[in-house]
Amino acid sequence: MAEIDNDSFYYNTIEKAGQAEFRDRGSRFIAYAYPVSTVNEFKELLAALKKEHPKAVHHCFAYRLGLDGNNFRVSDDGEPSGTAGKPILGQIDSRKLTNVLIVVVRYFGGTLLGVPGLINAYKTAATLALQVIPAVTKPVLDNYRLHFDYTQMNDVMRVIKHFDCPVHKQDIQLFCHLEIGIPKNRMDEVLFRLKDLRVVEMEKMI
Repeated sequence: MAEIDNDSFYYNTIEKAGQAEFRDRGSRFIAYAYPVSTVNEFKELLAALKKEHPKAVHHCFAYRLGLDGNNFRVSDDGEPSGTAGKPILGQIDSRKLTNVLIVVVRYFGGTLLGVPGLINAYKTAATLALQVIPAVTKPVLDNYRLHFDYTQMNDVMRVIKHFDCPVHKQDIQLFCHLEIGIPKNRMDEVLFRLKDLRVVEMEKMI
């Protein structure tokens, strides 16, 4: 399971996709690792891989999302129960990662590998994919909506940039609306600085 460090201020994930391949007795296991944050992203990536590999016999996967450890899914996609999805998830969890999807595409080589062989193959393929991607530590964010007059734009952006708050959405007109993420470990400072501007309305997003 993903481990959240320093009083839930940080989590570990990956920032870019990676790919690796493992072969055993003629079967090819091609593992794809992706950073994901929503189930819809997962669905799109899986659909794209199925389109890219229409002749593969299995498209097994595992993902873990979020920070509470409860949002995950595994699929053996026709392989014997417990031989694919769980070993893949085990590699995500052994590195204490979250917001990660791994799909392993299998081309059958004509020789049955048996349950131990399948577990080893899917586990190894997932391990190899994660080995080519550096893990990163990211701050846990709380999302806020900001509303303010355009004349305050420079002051607001100065605070946002100073505290590395990502901007998720923006509508810049005479009256501006921003959706930003605020690192939990800097929350008090950011809110104090924004409230100090006085003309900025803030609401926490659920």
